[in-house]
Amino acid sequence: MKARGDLKEYKVIGRRMPTDKQRIPPLYQMRIFAHDKVTAKSRFWYFAKMLKKMKKTNGEVVFCQQVYEKKPTTVKNIGIWLRYDSRSGTHNMYREYRDLTTAGAVTQCYRDMGARHRARAHSIQIMNVKTIEAKKCRRANIKQFHDSHIKFPLPHRVTKQLHTPRFTTRRPNTFF
Repeated sequence: MKARGDLKEYKVIGRRMPTDKQRIPPLYQMRIFAHDKVTAKSRFWYFAKMLKKMKKTNGEVVFCQQVYEKKPTTVKNIGIWLRYDSRSGTHNMYREYRDLTTAGAVTQCYRDMGARHRARAHSIQIMNVKTIEAKKCRRANIKQFHDSHIKFPLPHRVTKQLHTPRFTTRRPNTFF
């Protein structure tokens, strides 16, 4: 899988093909983060083959649809449990991000894993994604934004003024 662009969340439901032995096979639902529908279905078959010994040749995708965020205007703390293959072995990991959407947080996670651990997108498996309350956050870089009186001062700014010369004898006043 290539993690190009922003990832989207898909709900994929699949099953084995009905046979004489098993008329109504059980449905398996997965929450997949992928770039598009085709990649989401491909990832579904990848995990189904590993977990349930079910291949695309003897199965079918019943439902595949993009899941949209309920509140995409509020910032949430999102915890991601993942597993990735490095050059030395397989590792489990828990990471926290702040984002407007879970798909945005997972995209951040893929970028972060590539930057910090040189993990390629195909070697990362997202196991669980949950929105977390502020008091249950573990990471300091997420906790620092939980202050209700947080301020982001802009002490030095250069204002663009029309009809003023580019070069002048006076120094600019950048403090307001």
